[in-house]
Amino acid sequence: MVAKKIFAYTYIYLILLFLYLPVLYLIVFSFTEATYAGQWAGWSWNLYPRLFQDKEIMTALGNTLIIAAISSLLSTLIGTLGAIGVFYCKKGVRHFIEGLNQINVVNAEIVIAMSLTVMFVFVGQHFFGGNSIFSFWTLLIGHCCLSVPFVYLNVKPKIQQMDPALYEAALDLGSSPNQAIHKVIIPQIIPGIMAALLLSFTLSLDDFIVTAFTRGSGLLSGGSQIETLSTLVQSKIKKGAVPPELRALTTIIFLIVLTIVIIYSIRVNAKSKGKRSFGKSHAERRIGFNANPLN
Repeated sequence: MVAKKIFAYTYIYLILLFLYLPVLYLIVFSFTEATYAGQWAGWSWNLYPRLFQDKEIMTALGNTLIIAAISSLLSTLIGTLGAIGVFYCKKGVRHFIEGLNQINVVNAEIVIAMSLTVMFVFVGQHFFGGNSIFSFWTLLIGHCCLSVPFVYLNVKPKIQQMDPALYEAALDLGSSPNQAIHKVIIPQIIPGIMAALLLSFTLSLDDFIVTAFTRGSGLLSGGSQIETLSTLVQSKIKKGAVPPELRALTTIIFLIVLTIVIIYSIRVNAKSKGKRSFGKSHAERRIGFNANPLN
């Protein structure tokens, strides 16, 4: 038994070390001004103030956050409504749509990017007088196409845990379909929706392939081609070294994401404990657990 525990904990710690040791290195080297990663030039906070003074990085960061925020909201809305609709479809239709969604999940990202590129070129040539339509909107469509299938997969298990008769009961009591969805279904699947929102935001945040194929000019880049963090890093690598300020930026992003995940996990666990304690006390009252046995 002791050997089994030792093996289990050793395995867990090795996995954690494998996953987070590179992140630890990143955080440590964000406190040195060395140009090249792996070099040490003494402790320094200077990368952090320099980060916010770098106009190129701030523009790319702003573009990235705008695209990630808008695309994650749209993807979550589309994927959630799609999951609800598919749940109430006939079995054959539901299986067909789920199969189509699964193809997009396992499909290579380059296939999605190239498909969108060909479609946008065709639309530009035949419906816009041969002009290029690549812009913020094509980039947004690309990120939504990337994220929606994963939103569906996150929301689907929560919908399956729900009693399918609740929606019909709400309609029988006089609610409109929109009211039934808003007041009955959505509150029960909020954890799945929030998880899907975070996942789609992360997918958009670090995407490179779809961005590189579908971006045009606009946003904070003005008349120039939209630059995101991923495309900025790629262009810098082609020219030489990656700006050391990006080590500070990625450290900040990691800490923000870590904080959000911790807060979300604490809230979910607190709600779960509250529901369990409520259910337990309710059951105890029903069976007379607190009643005096002598009476």
